[in-house]
Amino acid sequence: MGLPRWEQWWLVQAFLVLPLMGLGLRLLGLRRLQALLSHWPLKKPGGALEEKIFPVAQSQARCVEAAARHGLYRATCLPRSLALWWLLRCHGMEANLQIGVKLVDTGLAAHAWVELQGQPLNEVPDVHQHFSAFGQAIVP
Repeated sequence: MGLPRWEQWWLVQAFLVLPLMGLGLRLLGLRRLQALLSHWPLKKPGGALEEKIFPVAQSQARCVEAAARHGLYRATCLPRSLALWWLLRCHGMEANLQIGVKLVDTGLAAHAWVELQGQPLNEVPDVHQHFSAFGQAIVP
């Protein structure tokens, strides 16, 4: 009663990619890391994947979340979202990395998440009610 093979593979990818995103953010910063990752060729999804793209992307998001919670590298929302955005891109899904802020007692709180077709994948559906998004965080 384990995960299907394709989800196991996505989980392995997430375990590997999360620490690399954290390291990349520390060494390059968000803008340069995104620019580097955005040059990765975007694969087009196959026919079967295209029909059920959102449920497949949600499954990928669950794998990244599990890897972030249970792996050696405990990623925060930015490396998690960056990893998810890039993994989805590698599987042919054009998702958007979103960064938003909200006022808290101590100043501003920032948060990152990924959206596909306008729907948050790794966050609650009403995230826009809690954080004001800057728009796509993708670097041209």
